[in-house]
Amino acid sequence: MISQRAYIDYTLDKRATLSALFRGIVNACDADPYLLLAAKFHGVRVERSCPVCKKKSLVELRYTYGDQLGQFSGRIKSLDELVEMEKEFGEFRVYVVEVCRECSWNHLCASFLLGDGEFRKPPRKQRTLEDDDWVKR
Repeated sequence: MISQRAYIDYTLDKRATLSALFRGIVNACDADPYLLLAAKFHGVRVERSCPVCKKKSLVELRYTYGDQLGQFSGRIKSLDELVEMEKEFGEFRVYVVEVCRECSWNHLCASFLLGDGEFRKPPRKQRTLEDDDWVKR
């Protein structure tokens, strides 16, 4: 990704959370059911093992947010899609979240900005399945 900037690494926060988890102060293995479903169907498997259960079931998700994305803000994107999007939009933020499908560990790994820097108006709202009357019933 050519235009990656404003990179924030959350490793120190992860270490503090794991330390508190192992001391019994917090319960960090509490992934939302929707996050677990997203991890199951859209997660990209990583080589490192889960820091809690030590199994190789750790996946990463990349969520995209930004005003210029319009109604498509908050979607999960693959690396190939992010490469295309950075040429298409001026600025949007990507959040990388790791999730263990075995023990429900989840943590924000990193965030960064992508885009070519040119301001664009958000795309026009497109009709989706949620807009149809038969879905609302």
